[in-house]
Amino acid sequence: MPAPRGGAAPLRRAGARRRWPRPLPLLPPAPDHLSPASPRPLREGRGKKGGEGRPRIYLAGRARDACARPDRSAAPSLPGIPPSPSSPLPCTSGSLALPARSRRRCCCRRLARRGSATGAGAEGLPVRPPPLPRSGPGAPSSAAEEPPPRLEEGGGVGLREPGGSSGGYLNMGNLLKVLTCTDLEQGPNFFLDFENAQPTESEKEIYNQVNVVLKDAEGILEDLQSYRGAGHEIREAIQHPADEKLQEKAWGAVVPLVGKLKTFYEFSQRLEAALRGLLGALTSTPYSPTQHLEREQALAKQFAEILHFTLRFDELKMTNPAIQNDFSYYRRTLSRMRINNVPAEGENEVNNELANRMSLFYAEATPMLKTLSDATTKFVSENKNLPIENTTDCLSTMASVCRVMLETPEYRSRFTNEETVSFCLRVMVGVIILYDHVHPVGAFAKTSKIDMKGCIKVLKDQPPNSVEGLLNALRYTTKHLNDETTSKQIKSMLQ
Repeated sequence: MPAPRGGAAPLRRAGARRRWPRPLPLLPPAPDHLSPASPRPLREGRGKKGGEGRPRIYLAGRARDACARPDRSAAPSLPGIPPSPSSPLPCTSGSLALPARSRRRCCCRRLARRGSATGAGAEGLPVRPPPLPRSGPGAPSSAAEEPPPRLEEGGGVGLREPGGSSGGYLNMGNLLKVLTCTDLEQGPNFFLDFENAQPTESEKEIYNQVNVVLKDAEGILEDLQSYRGAGHEIREAIQHPADEKLQEKAWGAVVPLVGKLKTFYEFSQRLEAALRGLLGALTSTPYSPTQHLEREQALAKQFAEILHFTLRFDELKMTNPAIQNDFSYYRRTLSRMRINNVPAEGENEVNNELANRMSLFYAEATPMLKTLSDATTKFVSENKNLPIENTTDCLSTMASVCRVMLETPEYRSRFTNEETVSFCLRVMVGVIILYDHVHPVGAFAKTSKIDMKGCIKVLKDQPPNSVEGLLNALRYTTKHLNDETTSKQIKSMLQ
C-alpha cells in the first residue's frame, strides 16, 4: 500500500506480515584522497531500475552506500591529552545525498534521529573533519602549533593513535604505567642498616621486649644443631621388648631430649608474641609501611632477625628426623606406662595436653614458619581497624628493600661483614614465604607486590652452594607456587 502524503504511517492490513528492512551493509574504508567537503562518486552505473548514476559518498555514519566511521567526538579525555571538541563539524550542503526510494528515506530518518539524540551534526550524521596538511598552505607554522594526535577507539583493542607504532594501538595499561610512578616496580630507595641500627626513644619499649626473646635465639639454634637423638637406644628397646634394662636405658635417653623439644616449643610461643608486637609497631597509622621501615630501622632489624632465625630453625629441623622419632617413642611409652600404672619420670615435665600441642608443632615440615604465619593471620583478624594491606605491604616492602640492597653495588658496598649478604638473602626469602602464606593470592601471582623474578635472579646470581637451601625453601615451603596463577617463567626459574 503506498504511503499517504504528509508523512503519516501507512495503514497495515490485520494479520499481514510485517516487512522488516534489509540489513545495512558496510563498505570498505574511504580512500585518502576523498574528503566530505568535496565528495566524488567512486562508481557510476545503472541501478535496479533506471539508468541514473548512483554516487557513493563516504560519511561518518552507517547507511546504505556509506561506510562506517568512528565518532571522533566520543574520544576519551586522558591526562596530558587535550579533549576533543564538544561537537563535530556540521554537515555541509552537498556532503549528503539521500536516495529517492522511501525505504532508504526511512533508514536515513532513523539514523538522523539517532544522531540528533547524541548531539551530532545538522543531519544527525557526524562527518570526519579533513586532516591538516603537513606542509604547504594551511600547515602549522611550528611543531608547537601542530595539534596533538587524536586517540580513537580501536575496535575493542584499545586506544589508537593514527600512524603510531605497534599497529597504531596504545594499550591503556601501558599508558597508565607511563602516567604513574614506577617506584613500586623498582623498590623502595633507601638503605636498611642491618649491622648498626640503634633504637630511638619511640622504639625502645618494643625493642627491649623483643630483644629479651632474641637473646635466646642463638642458644636455641646451637641446641638444635647439636641434637643427635636416641635412635640407637630406641631400636634396641623395640627389638628386645622383654629386656627391662634396655627399656629403661631408652627411656632415660629420651626424657632429657623431650625436655629440649619442650624448650624449643616454648620459645616458639615467645617468638610469636614478639612478632605480634613488632607488627603492631611497623603497621600502625599514620605512617606507611615504607616510612615505618625507614624511620624505625632498629625494629625492622629485629623483624629481620626473627625471619632469619625462623629459616635456620626450620632447615635444621627438616634435616633431623630424630626429633619426631624421639617424641613419638616418648608418647607411646608414656601411654603404655599409664595403662600399666607405672610411674613415669618425665610425665611431670610434659603432660598430656602439652604433648598434644607439641606433637602438632613438630608434625609440620616448617614449624617455626607455621607459627609466624599463624601469628600474622591472628594479628590481622584481631586488629580489624587496621587495613590488611598495611601488614602485607610491610612484608612486600621488606622483600623489596632486601632485593634492592643486594642488586645495587652502592648499597652492597656499605656492608662491612660478609655474613650480612647471606643474612639479607635469608630475610628476603623468609619474607616471601611468609607473604605467600598470609596473602590470599600469594607471592607468585601477577598482582603480587613482590618482584619474584627479580628476587629469584638475585638468588641465582650468588654462588650455588650458598643459596641452594633458600631456593629449595621457595620450591617446597611456599603455598601458591603450583597455582594456575603462577606464570610459567617463574616456575621454570625455580626448576
